[in-house]
Amino acid sequence: MNQRGDDFRHDGAFTGAAVFEHAQTAVVVADRAGRLRHINPYARAMFGLSADDGHLLGRSFTDLGIQDSDRDRADQLVRRVLRGETWDGTFAVVRADSAWLHIRVSAVPLKSPAGAVDGFVVFADEALRSGRVEDLYGLLDRVGSRLAGSLEFGSTMKAVAEILVPQFAHHCFIDLFDHDRLVRHVSVHAEGWTPPAGTWFDVGEEVRYPDRHFVYTAMRRFETVLVSDYAYAYETDDARSARVAEQVGVTSAIAAPLRARGELLGVLTLALSRLSPRQKTRYGGFDRDLVGALASRVALAIDNARLFEEERRTALAFQQSLLPRGEFPPFDGLTIAHRYVPAKPLEAHGHGIQTQVGGDFYDVIPLSAGRVGLVIGDVEGRGPHAAAVMGQMRAALRAFAQADREPADILLALDEWVRQLGRPDGSGGTWVPSVSCLYMVYDAWSRELSYANAGHQAPLLINDGQVEELALEVSDTLLGVRARGGSGLEDAVYHQANLELPAGATLLLYTDGLVDRRPLGGSVDIPRSMEYLYERVREVADKDVDQIAETALTAVPGEIDDDTALLVVRTHPGELAMEEGWFIAEAPTVGDARHLASSTFKNWGMDRDQAELACLLVSEIVTNVVIHATPHPVRREFTADGVKDSAELPGLGALGGGGGDEFDEDWSDLLEEAGEEPAPPQATEFLLRLRRGAESVWVEVFDRDLRLPRIRSAGADDEGGRGLYLVDQLATRWGSRPTPDGKAVWFEVPLKSE
Repeated sequence: MNQRGDDFRHDGAFTGAAVFEHAQTAVVVADRAGRLRHINPYARAMFGLSADDGHLLGRSFTDLGIQDSDRDRADQLVRRVLRGETWDGTFAVVRADSAWLHIRVSAVPLKSPAGAVDGFVVFADEALRSGRVEDLYGLLDRVGSRLAGSLEFGSTMKAVAEILVPQFAHHCFIDLFDHDRLVRHVSVHAEGWTPPAGTWFDVGEEVRYPDRHFVYTAMRRFETVLVSDYAYAYETDDARSARVAEQVGVTSAIAAPLRARGELLGVLTLALSRLSPRQKTRYGGFDRDLVGALASRVALAIDNARLFEEERRTALAFQQSLLPRGEFPPFDGLTIAHRYVPAKPLEAHGHGIQTQVGGDFYDVIPLSAGRVGLVIGDVEGRGPHAAAVMGQMRAALRAFAQADREPADILLALDEWVRQLGRPDGSGGTWVPSVSCLYMVYDAWSRELSYANAGHQAPLLINDGQVEELALEVSDTLLGVRARGGSGLEDAVYHQANLELPAGATLLLYTDGLVDRRPLGGSVDIPRSMEYLYERVREVADKDVDQIAETALTAVPGEIDDDTALLVVRTHPGELAMEEGWFIAEAPTVGDARHLASSTFKNWGMDRDQAELACLLVSEIVTNVVIHATPHPVRREFTADGVKDSAELPGLGALGGGGGDEFDEDWSDLLEEAGEEPAPPQATEFLLRLRRGAESVWVEVFDRDLRLPRIRSAGADDEGGRGLYLVDQLATRWGSRPTPDGKAVWFEVPLKSE
């Protein structure tokens, strides 16, 4: 019976579950384990869920979108309510459509008739719709926390818009100065609304405000300007902007200048309209002060983000300048793809710009006679120092390689080079960076791969649809790290080995950043990462090298905490043209060598004049070999103790190596042999090798003389001494390199077909 004595009408309109279903507040019911049992329609709409919430029932209360930063508060809510207490507070929530919400929550225990707590009920609503002062201060605090976690300019702008729309405004604009131009960077509106084209300025467009416009006034006076009734501001807008503002029902607006370090960066503008219903339809003085405080934090975040981006671009440009630029030139018998990916910024880890540059490097180096040097490596650490070491390493390695030094010899020289790049460690010692480096030399004509390895991971071999680790016989210590022996620190020793690559095989050379990735919320698992890499690469094993490179980059999920460099190298299935022949190092064989070259060039369809030029250079090189040939072969051996040469002299034992007797001061045997007739010198041989590529022809002459040729200045009356000068002037490139048995002299001429 009511106060007037009338009986209540029991029509069931407000009983049972209908109360929850029709309540204009979010109602969420959970059991003691925090599992969702009921979500009313208002809650589904507020959290952006579909009408069918069956897939959420049974899941955790925090799965409603509560941000990670508020998970501890959510756990506190559950613990307190299950003790029979109530809880009141706010949460930051990300809706299913990625919109950001600031919600106020009240939670109460759900008790059985016996008084046991069986679960809890949560009542929630958007906090800022009520206009409560404490909620507005909570917004300011959350804005500061959110912006503090962002160092990238784009994500900072996005964070500002997500926080303010639709919680505090229906419309948000951020205009920033680009030199003398004011450019719109953010234009976000509630309910997915978009202004008609050609009305309000769009992102990327230059913004011009009339002198009497409230936004211009805010920037000119350096103060926050409130327009409590926008009807009075229409007259300062142009006709199209005013018409759209009237159609959407703009009721109030605030413009706040963005200033940092005494410089005006731009302006932040917020507006309310009739895009969605809300209790508070106009801004007041408190809102103006709040937006002013908010703008100062936004300006600081924008300024920090801009500084970070500038430093990041500078650092990346510095590092990119140290790596190969653009595409590599074409190489005979090889197809190559390369990639470099810098590490993602680790804003939350406090490393800043240090995470942006690293020491990963790669290179592909053209060598003599069409051979190719392949390099992959990684300098310890991150930051400008690691990048600088990387740049010097790459330059030194390229110089050593183009001098045709052997792979093991190059790593030994680089090890000493790295030791010279140390810096004081602050405790009186010297910190020397450790560097992993794999250097390989590939000969496309013989398919032979010579290599030396300073602690780098082995490449992947992709062949016949299978992916496996390339079997490397040798792998030595990192560069810059001295081995510890019985008498203390010892010099590093680097070994060299050869292997043959199958026709059509592909090598994937990479640095550890490709697999050393941390899944979200997890830890690095290298074996699992390798499984991912093998699986994905196997799927594209028959694709081109660029697709293999792209697939490898994305094969392992997780955050890229380290920079990544990779090379994908595929050998061609066909054989490359090559002819060679052995000749006695005597004057009559010069004509034989020239005849072999002439007939070979003719068979290859080489231009007649170009072939004559090449034959002339062959004669000069071969003549030089015949003149300076030694009748006593000398063998050069690359050993762990360095390079050793052994010479068999007439009448003498093996001096200096080769397993001969030790030196004896007894000269009697030498005196006896001196009286005998010397044995006639044995003629030596040389090898002439001709190679044809797609655009060049290479000629190599191998002999057993250790002396490398050099150009000398011939006098006006000298009959000789001009051979190498002709080679230097007429060949595209020429040079010489030591071999285990002597030396090789080579030159290159362009291939011109008839």
